[in-house]
Amino acid sequence: MVNTEDFIKRLEKLLDYYSLTASSFADKVGVQRSSISHLLSGRNKPSLDFILKIMEVFPEVDLYWILNGKGNFPKNDQEAKPSDSLFDINSSSEMPAVFATQNSSENVSAEKPVSEGNVSRKAVKIVIFYSDSTFKEYHPE
Repeated sequence: MVNTEDFIKRLEKLLDYYSLTASSFADKVGVQRSSISHLLSGRNKPSLDFILKIMEVFPEVDLYWILNGKGNFPKNDQEAKPSDSLFDINSSSEMPAVFATQNSSENVSAEKPVSEGNVSRKAVKIVIFYSDSTFKEYHPE
């Protein structure tokens, strides 16, 4: 069972980390503003739907951390190594395999796993940043 007081502290830490107000967090996650107010006051307990929305919008949040304080926030189980980066400029001058195509008008399929050595990877999120400081996320699944 989730300890409500500890959950509130973790939720407040999340808000502080992203510099969000309770209202802006509610809007970002897609819940009623009153729901966040009721959670923060201890009136209500978090629903599974609410937790899943947090996980979807904030992939840095570890499920076990948000539920019971075990784990880390933000996720840092494995420190990123330069060779793990999709755009590692030190490893080679070649384009990453996930973007390599023969024809620039060819669509890149995120469904096809990318193999690197013994590791097989599948794209789960693509983020495009625009010059007006907005961005768009694509989830191929």
